[in-house]
Amino acid sequence: MSDQANKKTLIGLVASDKMSKTIVVEVTRRMMHPIYKKYINRRSRYKAHDETNECHVGDRVLIEECRPLSRQKRWRVKQILDRAV
Repeated sequence: MSDQANKKTLIGLVASDKMSKTIVVEVTRRMMHPIYKKYINRRSRYKAHDETNECHVGDRVLIEECRPLSRQKRWRVKQILDRAV
């Protein structure tokens, strides 16, 4: 059975590219508030491995789950969807 089929993927915006071969990706999701029934935005920040250092702040990227690469990195950049203007 292929391991590729079970990997999670997320789409988010690059929030920081100051580290070498690492970017911070901010993923925003909308959820309904359990009491007030109003939609609110929740965001999570993930550190992702960028081997070629080609992602920059503002880019939309697709990241996929991978084995732990360091203490906080568990994601890898799969594709750059949109470039920042």
